[in-house]
Amino acid sequence: MSEQRNLVLAVGLSLAILLGFNYFYERPKVVELTHQIEAEKTQASPKKPEQVASIEKVTRHEAVNTAGRIAILTSKLSGSINLKGARLDDLTLVGYHETTEQNSAEITLLNPSNTTDAYFVDFGWEGEGKLPAADTVWKAKDSAQLSASQPVTIYWENGTGLRFERTFSIDENYLFSISNRVINNNKSEFKLRSYGQVTRVGTPKTSGYYILHEGAIGIIEGRLKEFDYPKLTKEKNIEQATTGGWLGFTDKYWLVALIPDQKEAVQTRFKGDQSHEVYTSAFVNPEQIVKPGQTIEVKQNVFAGAKILRLLDSYESVLGIDRFDLAVDFGWFYFVTKPLFYVLEFLHQLLGNLGGAILVLTVFVKLLFYPLANKSFKSMARMKSMQPKMEALKQRYPNDKARMNQELMDLYRKEKINPMSGCLPMLIQAPIFFCLYKVFFVTIEMRHAPFFMWIHDLSSPDPTSIFNLFGLLPFASPSFLMIGAWPLIMGATMVLQQRMNPQPADPAQAKLMMIMPIMFTYLFASFPAGLVIYWAWSNILTIAQQYFITKQAQNAPVVVKSKKR
Repeated sequence: MSEQRNLVLAVGLSLAILLGFNYFYERPKVVELTHQIEAEKTQASPKKPEQVASIEKVTRHEAVNTAGRIAILTSKLSGSINLKGARLDDLTLVGYHETTEQNSAEITLLNPSNTTDAYFVDFGWEGEGKLPAADTVWKAKDSAQLSASQPVTIYWENGTGLRFERTFSIDENYLFSISNRVINNNKSEFKLRSYGQVTRVGTPKTSGYYILHEGAIGIIEGRLKEFDYPKLTKEKNIEQATTGGWLGFTDKYWLVALIPDQKEAVQTRFKGDQSHEVYTSAFVNPEQIVKPGQTIEVKQNVFAGAKILRLLDSYESVLGIDRFDLAVDFGWFYFVTKPLFYVLEFLHQLLGNLGGAILVLTVFVKLLFYPLANKSFKSMARMKSMQPKMEALKQRYPNDKARMNQELMDLYRKEKINPMSGCLPMLIQAPIFFCLYKVFFVTIEMRHAPFFMWIHDLSSPDPTSIFNLFGLLPFASPSFLMIGAWPLIMGATMVLQQRMNPQPADPAQAKLMMIMPIMFTYLFASFPAGLVIYWAWSNILTIAQQYFITKQAQNAPVVVKSKKR
């Protein structure tokens, strides 16, 4: 009995000692280590929205004119890399101006985190060990200026045997290549994951048109993903794994996109924080183990610049970037809009003037659809010759509309006339018109492209207004009264075109048709001038074609068939 009691006491004391040792000695060490790891992860991970938003703001001039920056200077870009955080946060697009005036300010794309409308690209590491953070100050290894012919390498050592190096290089356009290396001179191995992140603070002002996407964008697992800023804040956190593709933020004409290794599986994340107005697009590479004496390296690309279609296509071809051209929002009719753009660009290069290219393209479109339009105009010419008979039917059945319509349809069948033929030319033009609208609205090649005389930007509305006599009177018209010369020319051609067509039998329909040119003139006044010029010139060509066909029909000899006896 005493032996059993001693055994129980021994077991109990042993458990007490083990539990006490674990609780009072081991547990505090584990808790401390856990806190240390969590702190290091927080330090290495992309900044939280509240951290970015709470930074005290300064002017952009003050932010970029500080010590500890590496200059960026190419034929297309100027700016600097911030050695504090080793981030890309200062970028200006050389040659692109805010307005058509050459002395206007150049487009600023990226801004430091301590400025209003901060917009920057971060790179870093997550995992074990003491890692570089957002406030870590790196050192330049070699050159103090990044150019297309001269890469730059910066480094930071954590004091415990880990050395972090980052090499920036850039091509002649807008593509940065980033190489992140970790050199382990420690006796322990470390598990690390590299990441890239684009951060945008403040909701940018968008164009506000439903036909154009502005916001987070990417090709994830072979599919186009688009999230505008309200949707991003509503969804809050969107994560998905992908192999290949890209992600970032798009504006109407500009793009900042992260491009991971196209053969590497990465985890992507889109995130929005409504209360602080902070938006992020990020990806994290798979975990790697860096052993003692070993070096690991991760490469990625960053596009930051103008969405030049031919340039995006070349990157897609050379680097294998999946559907990089979809950064330009060509919409549902992509398969028509993109080839149409390249035709217009070819004509532009040939003629030296985009407006002239529009006029020539319009002629090509007319020639393409000439057989259909010709058939339509012949039908309308015959319909117009039937106008006296149609008027006779109106007088015969003035109070019986159903009977009159029935007789009218019988007349159409007898004479083999299509009453909808007048709508056919417009229906033919509709897809081309919509695609051209997209071309003029979304492609940067059309931005600030001049025509002749008062049209200095074909992507913007006609700047004149009839209400101040096209600038002769010394006051500016309100925006809703900006009806310029080209919309009026277009409206006049619509009226003339209607006069050449048979008038509708229904009086209400006839009145509606009379109002249409006025409605279209007002509507088109806010459209890109290039599109209005296309429509007006197309109407002029249609009028000439219709006049020629109508004259032919009127002068055609009447053939009388003799009856057989």
